[in-house]
Amino acid sequence: MITRTLEATVSARLRQFPAVALLGPRQVGKTTLARRLAEAADSVYLDLEDPVDLAKLADAAGYLRALRRRLVVIDEVQRAPGLFPLLRVLIDERIRAGEAAGQLLLLGSAAPDLLRQSGESLAGRIAYLELSPLDIRETGAGLASRLWVRGGFPPSFLAEDDGQSAEWREQFIRTYLERDVPQLGPLVPAGTLRRLWTMLAHGQGGLLNLAELARSLAVDGKTVARYVDLLADLFLVRRLPPFHANVRKRLVKSPKVYVRDSGLVHTLLRLDDQDAVLGHPVAGTSWEGFVLETLIRAAPDRAQASFYRTATGVEVDLVLELPGNRLWAIEIKRSSAPKVEKGLRIACEDLQPDRTFLVHSRDEHYPLGGGIEAIGLAALADALAGRPSAQASAP
Repeated sequence: MITRTLEATVSARLRQFPAVALLGPRQVGKTTLARRLAEAADSVYLDLEDPVDLAKLADAAGYLRALRRRLVVIDEVQRAPGLFPLLRVLIDERIRAGEAAGQLLLLGSAAPDLLRQSGESLAGRIAYLELSPLDIRETGAGLASRLWVRGGFPPSFLAEDDGQSAEWREQFIRTYLERDVPQLGPLVPAGTLRRLWTMLAHGQGGLLNLAELARSLAVDGKTVARYVDLLADLFLVRRLPPFHANVRKRLVKSPKVYVRDSGLVHTLLRLDDQDAVLGHPVAGTSWEGFVLETLIRAAPDRAQASFYRTATGVEVDLVLELPGNRLWAIEIKRSSAPKVEKGLRIACEDLQPDRTFLVHSRDEHYPLGGGIEAIGLAALADALAGRPSAQASAP
């Protein structure tokens, strides 16, 4: 059992809010985490993909009213979208009865309808948390290469060998396209969505060009935008916005786009092991996306992530605006002996960050001059999370 870093946060939110929604893609570990929390409380667990549990909600008001003073966990809640207005009524009843927090834990696959309906019905009563695939803080730095190649979905990462891991990821992609996407979003041809997903993997970390994608797929730009929105809503794709700095330079305005799980990048490109990944041109941008996802997850609440790029190509891979008006600039290199390029120094002059890091593939932490620090991924993730580390500490 791998302890998830989000577990303590979920527990804290349940002590603060009447309802907590734990969102994320399928097979990421939401059910496992929720069951661990349910075992530690007086609780009832309902899985709405189980016909028996779904039948219990035929008279949802009567059934749920009988569960006062207990934590009610509802898995796959998007299968009962009409439940949310009733949940608001029941939450308010329990609040008036003295239960200010810890009433409901809702699990969902981040369907757009789920977010919209819960936001409308439960505003002010619910906290949202995202459970992402495993990251380096949960697996340990010694398994970073395996985590990068296989990705962070637990069944993929924990598979007996690379072949079984690759097969699991292939089946995951197929199941998402053929079963889950039709359930969770608008009707989208599975073949078209797979081609789009694969094109995004080929262009990992590139600027989002909807017109070019539309031409390649033979559809219009609005349709492609809707497909990208769907993949982003399902936490499968990230659109990283550009940083809007107050500098007298022309800045790129388009977001960068990443397939969020590195293992899915590799499977979409038919790269089943580390040798195949290292021999492919995507290796550098795949590593960049892997590092970026790790650091964004480790960053404190309310941190804002973006990238900085000017029209002349001066760039910083990741800019984090942290609480306390702190600005961290982060460049990502897969090299074990990274060198500071001129563009990074120019970007630092533009941005004037509080700290500047160059993340590399080894563990050493040392200065590179000009206020730039070379650092390993695990150490920087710990620094962002406020965890003590032998290599780095948050200012």
